[in-house]
Amino acid sequence: MTRAATGDWNSDLYLKFEQERTRAARDLLARIPFCETRLVYDLGCGPGNSTELLTRSFMGAEVVGVDKSDNMLAVARERVPSARFIKEDIADWAPPEHADVIFANAALHFLPDHRKLMQALLDSLRPGGRLAVQMPDNTHEFSHAAMRMVAADGPWANRLVPVAKSFTVIGQADEYYDLFAPFCQHIDIWQTVYIHPLDGHQGVVDWFEGSGLRPFLDLLNAEECADFLSRYRDRLAQAYPRQPNGKVLLRYPRLFFVLQK
Repeated sequence: MTRAATGDWNSDLYLKFEQERTRAARDLLARIPFCETRLVYDLGCGPGNSTELLTRSFMGAEVVGVDKSDNMLAVARERVPSARFIKEDIADWAPPEHADVIFANAALHFLPDHRKLMQALLDSLRPGGRLAVQMPDNTHEFSHAAMRMVAADGPWANRLVPVAKSFTVIGQADEYYDLFAPFCQHIDIWQTVYIHPLDGHQGVVDWFEGSGLRPFLDLLNAEECADFLSRYRDRLAQAYPRQPNGKVLLRYPRLFFVLQK
């Protein structure tokens, strides 16, 4: 196993797919309208890959990464020494002063009350400030259905089924548009389905072992983790055919929006 200590993220495993994960951050950043920017927050900054992009795009601004993982923050501080990093749970976080940009790439979907949080974040912006959000929209993809099936079909079911039922399902694009339209000068909202060629079914396992599988694996011991991942890999083989070159194509939908206050 290559996971970090239970309850924390593993930056090495997460960054195995750095190029693919950072692509969505780049696409989100590219759609933020330009204006004078002095203070930028990167929520759920992880190992600093998105923070690094922000420091390059908003040169001269103070960029602050926010995350609750000690492992991720240690990597981020080394990677982006020009930024400032703070350990906070973004579910309970509020900026101490109004920001020009709040950037949340693949972070807010973990929070069941993320709509309320986004409203509070919008209130934390200066007039004209931007809230930029990207959320994976893959709850209904087979990659995630297989997680739920394995959770319910093993000796760990009594521990893992409640976890499966607690997963947040993000809303449709029009729901977020209607929610924020009364408070924004401009809303840019879009959806993208990425297709990631990965190294066989184990590649898909590795991808989600560093993200979506964590709530399940954190409740299992080492032997159970190995069994769970083996069963998960077998389920994936039923739905993801190998390409002639051995790759497996992982469908990965994401929802994006940039709100300008």
